[in-house]
Amino acid sequence: MIGIVDYGAGNLLSVYRAFDFLGIRCQIIRDKADFRNVRKLVLPGVGAFEAAIENMKSKAFFAIINDWLQSHKPFLGICLGMQVLFEESEESKEVHGFSTFQGKVVQFTKHKVPQIGWNQVHIERRSKLLKGIRDHSFFYFLHGYYVQSCPEDIIVGTTHHGVIYPSIIGKDNLYAVQFHPEKSGTIGLKLLKNWMSLC
Repeated sequence: MIGIVDYGAGNLLSVYRAFDFLGIRCQIIRDKADFRNVRKLVLPGVGAFEAAIENMKSKAFFAIINDWLQSHKPFLGICLGMQVLFEESEESKEVHGFSTFQGKVVQFTKHKVPQIGWNQVHIERRSKLLKGIRDHSFFYFLHGYYVQSCPEDIIVGTTHHGVIYPSIIGKDNLYAVQFHPEKSGTIGLKLLKNWMSLC
């Protein structure tokens, strides 16, 4: 069973419908007791870094998710759900993320902000997550901030929008993407299916 975390900042229904379309059982986590029923965790998100962290803490989700990450259980972060894995954000300098990885989140200063629409992902290293997905495939993005100073050994894919930044990261059973696979058509569904069946 996949758990999709509802902390008030997610693209919840779109993610749920994508997994449902693939015939994959999932549930939306609205209470800390719901974590007991799942084996894989999805953390979607759009919006502000600070609000996301505060909402997770107010719902008593933050410590549970942090333990999940530290235990290397299967995890997929989407958009803001990727950014909160890092130490801090330029958007909210006094608020700390999960600090699963070193690095910080900064705002784009070139091109249109936010980045909205389709963009390519350059594969930096092969991953089970990308089985059957070609280099420079297009995915749908919607974000004004990106991860900077990310450890090179976790970067799976990069994207260019005024600057080259990591758009897919992965280590052990933990994966995260800056784009929205649930809004990226057939190629996005392929990535979700890979994560479910292979990762």
